[in-house]
Amino acid sequence: MAKVLEGHGMGLLRKWGLHTPNYVVVSSTEEFEQLARANEWLQVGRLVVKAHEALGSRFKLGLVKVGLTLEEAKAAVKDMLGKQVEALTIRQLIVSEMVEHQDEYYAAVKSTRDGADILVANCGGIEVEANWDRVKKLAVEVGDSPSDGALLSLVKDAGFSEHTAGRMAEFLKKLYACFDNEDAQYLEINPVVQRADGELVALDAVTLLDADAKFRHPDWNFPFAAEFGRPYTKNELEVMEVDSKVKGSVKLIEIPGGTVALLPAGGGASVFYADAVVARGGKLANYAEYSGDPPDWAVEVLTEKVCSLPGIKHIIVGGAIANFTDVKKTFGGIINAFRKAKAEGKLEGVKIWVRRGGPNEKEGLAAMRALRDEGFDIEVFDRYTPLTDIVDMALATS
Repeated sequence: MAKVLEGHGMGLLRKWGLHTPNYVVVSSTEEFEQLARANEWLQVGRLVVKAHEALGSRFKLGLVKVGLTLEEAKAAVKDMLGKQVEALTIRQLIVSEMVEHQDEYYAAVKSTRDGADILVANCGGIEVEANWDRVKKLAVEVGDSPSDGALLSLVKDAGFSEHTAGRMAEFLKKLYACFDNEDAQYLEINPVVQRADGELVALDAVTLLDADAKFRHPDWNFPFAAEFGRPYTKNELEVMEVDSKVKGSVKLIEIPGGTVALLPAGGGASVFYADAVVARGGKLANYAEYSGDPPDWAVEVLTEKVCSLPGIKHIIVGGAIANFTDVKKTFGGIINAFRKAKAEGKLEGVKIWVRRGGPNEKEGLAAMRALRDEGFDIEVFDRYTPLTDIVDMALATS
């Protein structure tokens, strides 16, 4: 599951016929001034300026300004860009038109074990949390779509008036179409507001998508938002791009300042090794994993990024006993990347530890051992060596 920033989420809503305010996303005052000259709505109406980051409680942090003139918006853009909020630097802002309204509503669709739940309430904004008992739900099973009658009954049950019920039912129908067709895990609009002409408008969007479905969506030209207080690094984005194209999985998260780099096979092994390194006082340089029998070239790309991590002293290539991931094939990608990294001087003073079992493990482990003859500092172990022993041996030599 991957989070999408507000502007990109609003773009998906528009694609499926939902109304949003006019908005622009900017990363500099110069860019905002250029857009202001090109868009009349920025010149004539009141504006809202918000931090465009994966960050909660923006209003409380002073990162939402409302009711601004163009000149006031320019000042807010200048003030917010570059602001440090704990470990996060504000690099982008979303500037939107202010929509005059009286009533605020809540609408969402979330994935469940059996399909999805459509949620709606005739109160929204900060009020919805304090009045969660007013949120009504319609369950939709996998493969089904909500009927017009069911949606109309839902909104009437939520207390919408006859005047608004039909519009909200249609809004929910489009919201569900967006959720279903865009491989979403969660879509939340809070608040939905009603303009003077009766039209419902999505003022905000929380959007979580299935990142592994990116190959089905050529128009997903936006980056996913990191959930750990900083933008994704170049290496992380490149691995994500590879991951979106291949069978199986390759993952990478960089952790600055660590000395132990991980290249584990499988999600379970990745967590196991990370826990073991930390429990024994080591400093992780990354989280990574490859699983599901990915192609050797994908594992090679991942390994290249791991070898490029600054300040590392150890690389642990670990895994349990694979069921179907070909050890020889995936090790081929790792070995190619090791050779390239060594030729570029990236493995000076780095010791490599290998522990693996699974299909073609003898051939794969033998190929790893052969790297000693090429000058690599490498230790190779088979399935009979406990996984924790690799971590103990590595940290004992630090």
